[in-house]
Amino acid sequence: MWGARVHRGSLGADEGSFALEAAILTPVLIAFLCLIIAFGRTSVAGNGVDAAAKAGAREASIARDPGNADRNARAAVASSLAQDGLHCTPHTEVELPGFHTAPGTPGIVTVSVTCTVSLSDVAFPGIPGSKTLHGTFTSVLDTYRGRNG
Repeated sequence: MWGARVHRGSLGADEGSFALEAAILTPVLIAFLCLIIAFGRTSVAGNGVDAAAKAGAREASIARDPGNADRNARAAVASSLAQDGLHCTPHTEVELPGFHTAPGTPGIVTVSVTCTVSLSDVAFPGIPGSKTLHGTFTSVLDTYRGRNG
């Protein structure tokens, strides 16, 4: 056979390179996985905080007086966060300017929720131990409903 060459070198020359590649890539893959988990957790928690603010504003908007509106909003926020499995102590601000307007005048209530979610179980250098999330929602009061306030 003219021009045909057969190379009979050692096929095992790459032995051990997979172990070296795995040792280099494993920490990178673990870091990437931790970042995905942290991003997913903050995204889900952010949606939960927004939903809690919405539930609080809705409950406040159907109350008849400011005292019940405040109590109902705070209870709805706590219930919504517990239902979503968020373990944090929320800071809830309830603004009730709509209760101080006369019937026939548009009014609103606003609920703001701040919650700090722990990321400590996804401990990896560069990921903070917790993330503070904010959610705000405004709900309209029925214009022609009687108001005590």
